[in-house]
Amino acid sequence: MPRMTTSPAPWNRAERLDPTRITAAVHAATGVRYVVEGPCPGGEVGAAYVRRDDGHRSVLTWRPGIAPAEMQAGPLAVTEALRETGYPAPATELAVQLGDDVAVVQELLPGSKIDLLTPELLEQVLALRARHVGALEGRATIPGRPLYLLSSGPGYCLHEPPLAHSTRTAALVRRVRAIGEEYGDELPGTDAVHGDFHPGNILQADGLVTGVVDWDGASRGDAGLDLVNLRFGVHPQKDVDPAVVHRIDALLDGLTPSVLRPAWAHLSLRMADWAIRHFPEAELTGWLELAESRLSG
Repeated sequence: MPRMTTSPAPWNRAERLDPTRITAAVHAATGVRYVVEGPCPGGEVGAAYVRRDDGHRSVLTWRPGIAPAEMQAGPLAVTEALRETGYPAPATELAVQLGDDVAVVQELLPGSKIDLLTPELLEQVLALRARHVGALEGRATIPGRPLYLLSSGPGYCLHEPPLAHSTRTAALVRRVRAIGEEYGDELPGTDAVHGDFHPGNILQADGLVTGVVDWDGASRGDAGLDLVNLRFGVHPQKDVDPAVVHRIDALLDGLTPSVLRPAWAHLSLRMADWAIRHFPEAELTGWLELAESRLSG
């Protein structure tokens, strides 16, 4: 997850991928040389297109503050379990320790990120998410992931910025903590959980979904979290068909409170904190309105 770097803002921003530095470190550690082609579109921390000397193209990502064994036992194990079923997740080509961080080079999947989720694409996305359910049955060694409802996460889901920002955001944190006290800080289950399942991490070409990327936060748990993540993911798409929103909301209404409430609290905290540290105030207001729509009661 993101590491902090100093910024002129009152709260530190997440450190972004420096592909030139990371590829140089990968070369020093492994002897494998990559040429950086440029940044992948979207994302807050970043990924980059890279190319080997033989012309093979891949995607470089970077996960700070994690050991390779932890990465292998968690996110990479989740993607491999799904890939065994034919799920369109990228293969891992290289994972290397760089100090306290891990650089990961993965298969470049076809297609481009979904800029506008249409009803037709949504049904394909929902079909993929349905394949997360029960995908990790019998794989109890894959860890779950805290929702950070009771204390700050590692570079995201921070409690301190919204507690200090305004009366409204402080109230949101108190509600999030109350939900954490009531339901716990993790969603148990045997589902594959992507952890950042939104249109910017889902690829399409000619109206067909071709892959899901950015599995760095993947874990074992309840795939209801990915459905909530999808609802937050369509929120910034101002031209989205209302039918898309209504369809997702109807599915959310079918989740049990023990899944929906902590999952919604997690995304609410995540986006409020992130918006305070990275977005204009007007965008924060929009995220708070969405968060509060299901946090009452």
